Amino acid sequence: MMPLTLAEVGEENIIRKVGGKQEVKAHLENLGFVVGGAVTVVSAIGGNVIVNVKDSRIAVSREMAQRIMV
Repeated sequence: MMPLTLAEVGEENIIRKVGGKQEVKAHLENLGFVVGGAVTVVSAIGGNVIVNVKDSRIAVSREMAQRIMV
């Protein structure tokens, strides 16, 4: 298991765990980051990542991406 910030660009990963406070977890789940879901990193710039999740493209800050384990 590793944080999303370390995932390879273009590689599909399965979300294993979403960490953080309850409101952070709820926010990420509303965006589509649910345990067992697929996430693909499109690009990573300065630690911030752009991902495809549930047919949507979402930009996630480094701090948020560190809480998503794949």
